[in-house]
Amino acid sequence: MIAFLVRRTLTAVLSIAAISVVSFLVVQPRSGDSVNTYIEQMVGVRAGTSAGTEAAPYDRTLEELLRIEYDVRRPVVVRYADWAWDALQLNYGVRFSTVMRHRLLNTVLLALGTIAFTWVLAFPIGIYSAVRHNTSPDYAVTFVGFLGLAIPDFLLALVLLWIGIAWFGISVGGLYSPDYLDARWSIGRVVDLLSHLWIPALVLGTAGTAALVRIMRNNLLDELGKPYVAAARARGVSEWRLVLKYPVRMALNPFVSTAGYMLPFLLSGSVVVSVVLSLPTLGPVLLDAFLNNRPFLAAAVVFWLGVLTVVGTFISDILLIWLDPRVRLES
Repeated sequence: MIAFLVRRTLTAVLSIAAISVVSFLVVQPRSGDSVNTYIEQMVGVRAGTSAGTEAAPYDRTLEELLRIEYDVRRPVVVRYADWAWDALQLNYGVRFSTVMRHRLLNTVLLALGTIAFTWVLAFPIGIYSAVRHNTSPDYAVTFVGFLGLAIPDFLLALVLLWIGIAWFGISVGGLYSPDYLDARWSIGRVVDLLSHLWIPALVLGTAGTAALVRIMRNNLLDELGKPYVAAARARGVSEWRLVLKYPVRMALNPFVSTAGYMLPFLLSGSVVVSVVLSLPTLGPVLLDAFLNNRPFLAAAVVFWLGVLTVVGTFISDILLIWLDPRVRLES
């Protein structure tokens, strides 16, 4: 068990290191692009000369200071080391550090809430659909599951927004009420978060729930057709006890291992959904970083999304080895 955890931990650390390198190299800008864009946005004038007129000394000073910090002429190893250290500390300057910490926490809470939502629904529905194989309830679950897989998340979010405003006169966007938006954590803020969390969890978890229902149903059907189930049924074991004692546990292996890969799907899908529902997560920050040419911030967001993916897979491995000791022996 300890050797398994050590190997998985080392693999996770190496994966995170590889993700950091790829995240940094993919978003590297052309020389001067990010500096010029920053000056245009914050100062309001273009760096350097424009129409034959030399820029003001203050502008040139600001440009030189920015190029000292972001100059692509420095060795790439040095730039990567500086960026990686800042990324691990969530240090992005006064403007973005606090925002990133809050949004990273909100992203984790949203992902955990969505995973809990999908598991609570997919587990019993998948079992019921398998036990009622080729019946009207099974067909209904299959039909609803295909709808869940076919409907895009952002379209479902737009429909819920329209229903909330047109029918109830309220906005279903956001994770917090205005009174708790910048408040410190308390019982009241947790309750307020839970009252808002179910809507984005429903939107993001629809496709994942439909997929896990199909996985649980098919895995359980395979187990129910094996000889040991027929032998137990011949001995007079009650149907639900028979199903829950062994076949369900065996069918959970692919269910748990697949659930670990839901996290990257949720994080990638939450970018568009977060913009539609105005969620204070990392999705809008990543989109804003790409649109406004902030490569180092974009790389940091991509890096942390990758870290969350590795952590989710690591937790899935631990659950799998706890669920099935054979995995421990084979590993």
